[in-house]
Amino acid sequence: VQLQASGGGLVQAGGSLRLSCAADGRTFSSYAVGWFRQAPGKEREFVAGINWGFGNTFYSDSVKGRFTISRDKAKNSVFLQMNTLKPDDTAVYYCAVARRSYSDTTRDYVYWGQGTQVTVSS
Repeated sequence: VQLQASGGGLVQAGGSLRLSCAADGRTFSSYAVGWFRQAPGKEREFVAGINWGFGNTFYSDSVKGRFTISRDKAKNSVFLQMNTLKPDDTAVYYCAVARRSYSDTTRDYVYWGQGTQVTVSS
């Protein structure tokens, strides 16, 4: 599976961005598709995930209520709507696919996109 993440950019605190993750022709079956982020000097952390087949979603506590993950089966894409952004949200954001129906653990994700930079200014 090849993943292409896009939609990052520079935004002021309180603003919004929408990230997109497009896959090649393969479908995700019933696996989890997740968004992770990595800030300079920090470990990669889970942000949000969605089960491709059932559509159920799960979030880290740090973004719950501000970020929304969704999928579009026709476009073979997953999106991350990020609202009320904070400077602490600044990071490179990655989309990834797990070989499990649910996971918030980096090691369960086996296919990764190239990342897109999100910078939130104060």
